[in-house]
Amino acid sequence: MPDLFTDDLVAALARRSAACDIAVHTVQVSVRGEIVAHGVSEPAGLDTPQRMYSVSKTVTGLAIGLLADEGLLGLDDPVTEHFPEMGPEMGPVHPWLEATTLRDMLAMRGPHASTTYKRTDGDWLESYFRVPPTHPPGTVFSYDTSASYTLAALVERLSGTSLPDYLRPRLFDPLGISPDLRFLTGPEGIAHGGSGLVCTPRDLLRLAHLLLGDGVHDGVRLLPAEYLRAATSPQADTALQNSAAALRGGYGYQLWLPRPGWWLMFGLGGQLVYGNPARGLAVVVTADFQACPSGDRFIDDVLEVLIDPLVEGLDAGRALSGAHDTAVEMRWPAPRHVAAHARPVAERYSNVVDGPGPAGLVLSLDDDGGRLTGLDGPARPDDRAAAGWDVELRFDRPVRTVVDGQPAVVTAGWTSPGTLDLRCSLLGDNLTTWRIRLAWAPDGTLTGQSQIFGETADHAWNFHAAYRAAPGPAQRG
Repeated sequence: MPDLFTDDLVAALARRSAACDIAVHTVQVSVRGEIVAHGVSEPAGLDTPQRMYSVSKTVTGLAIGLLADEGLLGLDDPVTEHFPEMGPEMGPVHPWLEATTLRDMLAMRGPHASTTYKRTDGDWLESYFRVPPTHPPGTVFSYDTSASYTLAALVERLSGTSLPDYLRPRLFDPLGISPDLRFLTGPEGIAHGGSGLVCTPRDLLRLAHLLLGDGVHDGVRLLPAEYLRAATSPQADTALQNSAAALRGGYGYQLWLPRPGWWLMFGLGGQLVYGNPARGLAVVVTADFQACPSGDRFIDDVLEVLIDPLVEGLDAGRALSGAHDTAVEMRWPAPRHVAAHARPVAERYSNVVDGPGPAGLVLSLDDDGGRLTGLDGPARPDDRAAAGWDVELRFDRPVRTVVDGQPAVVTAGWTSPGTLDLRCSLLGDNLTTWRIRLAWAPDGTLTGQSQIFGETADHAWNFHAAYRAAPGPAQRG
């Protein structure tokens, strides 16, 4: 039997993903603590901090388990007992909420059909107690990020410190997790335990190894065994989920159970940590699939393209081979570039109407690349308005730059005569994909068609706008 080339599997996942406009940032595969393959899309890397979204929920759940082990709470405590200020003096508490236990919240079997707060609201914690519940707790699975946020608030209340500071001496430092790990906070200053984790992909692998080792690291138990067994066992039936098949396998405590014997941490955009204790197998992927209409399919793609062939090989006793010390080079999704369509452009453009899109555009392009600048003010020869955004682009490689104040990776190409496509991955605390198409009409009018994808994206970046050349040179003076 031939060796199982894990590097080839990583490369195959990257190719399929790029074809679907999914940017895979990093991939790590380890077996019994040994990394057998990894891939990166430069300039992203295994030590590049990134928001991990709902992977945060698993970390929050582990903190609750530790507090229970320390005797500071019980999983069957009603949540209202820990937040007396949310009681009757502020208004009646619904009986279904009074009956909700911490165990219900951990298993996403709480009384709310969905997250109770809006991102722009100011009282996320209070919303959990004030929004009327829709059903009795403990009956059905309903994915509720506000429950995880409330659990994070409880960790901070009982520990007297922040969620990451509570976990630092108990988990993070013993595991060698980056000191830069942090949580974004909600409007009340509470760690966003449902979605705010910012850490490195390597940190996630260290956390995965701890779970695979039944909570023991270097011979020292860091996680309570009883809690970990419950967290990785079915606590809720998720068969009615209408997204990826992997999310229909069940739910533990702040962990998905994609298949028997597996657990999964999953964060928006494709932050995935798959674990199989029986085989000692961990697969960690960071990505952004938000621009793909069927992006949740990526969760299953990781299973089918990477994990299933790997498991087949392991179970058959085939050797693992690959350049384990060298990262598989993965490429960012990029518009198709036809060099024959490239043409030099050195022009200022003004928005035809006072409507959507930047007031002005400045293009300075040659056969290799150049710059695209969006102006807050009109494009005039003497224009001194600050650029709303300024993007460097190359047709032969990705460019790392800053867009809208965030680190970004830009790819671009002339896809047809008179049509230039640009794709930008914003990699700050909020993963975002921005695409813009610039198309020239025979009369010289430039149409800009812009799309943006991201949980916190400014929808002003979704626009169709028409531009005409303005007098004067292209260079901003």
